[in-house]
Amino acid sequence: MLRVLSTNDDFPIKTAEPVHSGKVRSVYWLSAEDSRRLIEQRGYPVAPDAPLAIMVVSDRISAFDCIWHGEGGLNGVPGKGAALNAISQHWFDVFREAGLARSHILEAPHPLCWVVQRAQPVRIEAIARRYITGSMWRSYAEGERIFCGVQLPEGLGKDQRLPELLITPSTKGVLEGLEGIPEADDVNISRESILKHWSALGFMAPSDVDVYEQLLRRGFHLIAEKLSGVDQLFVDTKFEFGYAENAQGQQELIYMDEVGTPDSSRFWDAQAYSQGVVRENSKEEFRQALLALAPDPSLLLDKSRMVQRQQFAAATDLPEALLMSVSDTYRAMAERITGRSVPIMERPRESIESTLFDDLGLARR
Repeated sequence: MLRVLSTNDDFPIKTAEPVHSGKVRSVYWLSAEDSRRLIEQRGYPVAPDAPLAIMVVSDRISAFDCIWHGEGGLNGVPGKGAALNAISQHWFDVFREAGLARSHILEAPHPLCWVVQRAQPVRIEAIARRYITGSMWRSYAEGERIFCGVQLPEGLGKDQRLPELLITPSTKGVLEGLEGIPEADDVNISRESILKHWSALGFMAPSDVDVYEQLLRRGFHLIAEKLSGVDQLFVDTKFEFGYAENAQGQQELIYMDEVGTPDSSRFWDAQAYSQGVVRENSKEEFRQALLALAPDPSLLLDKSRMVQRQQFAAATDLPEALLMSVSDTYRAMAERITGRSVPIMERPRESIESTLFDDLGLARR
């Protein structure tokens, strides 16, 4: 299926390290020679010897920690990767212009590619919530009232706006030997625990915990304000942070990964919500469709059933109409946010190679 980039870890780029491939993105760490040349030729605002990488986003779609595919060999969502990149780039630009912090992105030479600076990630996912929904609502409905050390009041209803923005960070990866933090991936963590274990969690100073919270809160409110202008509610989101050297050789806390996208956030239609209806404009629409398709919803919600879940994902050919509906949602949100349309590329792989080798002059392996 030429319209979808499903494999993104096999481009013949000369690298200094093995390619790192995640659920959606692959990272190619460039040689020192290519990094220095690009910094000089392209005028990137980093130190001359800063290590750079090419980050390639695929059109794969993950949910419930599994990669999903469609019928007829449709191994992704057409236009998804370009929509995510366009939205993230837009918000990162908004943050920088507002004086918050820069991101790891130095250039977006192609709709599916970024040139990025190497950064040392902080080992928490910074999650902010403005409405009580999803997993948080399920826990609340079962009687839980304290989330990441914050007590919620009684009497909240499903999908209700919270009294204030709630920060509910979670761990990235399994952290061992840290008092008060379970040795498991993706578990909630209190601010008290973050301050206690700030160094083990990747912060360079305890005061940077305040900085990350400020960047999260201010970034959230900026996106929410902009979205209100296109009749969208910013429900919740995940940010990621890390450290990178600036042009003066100083380490600074920056935004990383992606931000404010339908993949990492929930968006609701404001007009529908005012009438008591939740209309999703994010990946939650896809998650709900998967829950409806599963023989038992607990298969996708119960982490102890991961082996069965992966088997179900591998054996399930999703309807093409479902994946195209996700494509329409993502690309429509990208156009609302950026003001520019996101076309579906017919031959994304060939287009990427032309950019990397002809335009950027990268060495082939």
